[in-house]
Amino acid sequence: MTHAASSDEDVPGREIAVAAEALYLANLMLIPGIAFAALLVLWWRERGRAPALARNHLGQTLAASLWAGLLLVVANVAIVLAGGYGSPYTWIIAILYFTVCHSTLIFCGAIGLARALAGRHFRFPLIGPKA
Repeated sequence: MTHAASSDEDVPGREIAVAAEALYLANLMLIPGIAFAALLVLWWRERGRAPALARNHLGQTLAASLWAGLLLVVANVAIVLAGGYGSPYTWIIAILYFTVCHSTLIFCGAIGLARALAGRHFRFPLIGPKA
């Protein structure tokens, strides 16, 4: 008994979805700013013509990247308000930010990448735009 299993290449928009998720994770972990710029270019180029799967992942990763940037700004403002970068509160805020916010964003990005590789849609919890 054989099944006609569809290959990964048969899912329309899968490559773009994987690229969007990979750029999102690269922005958070490897090359911040550069990967975000590449994600913006990919979104700008593909937003109108991409298949539904790709549009979903492009929109989710762009929104999550903007939220990640906003959370980083909020953490820095909190540090400044708590006494500046020489204050002992700096480490408390930085550790809380990386433990709660940054690691959660990376974790969700890894799930998003796995979903993209599987050819499935994904919505970031709390911060992802509704489809």
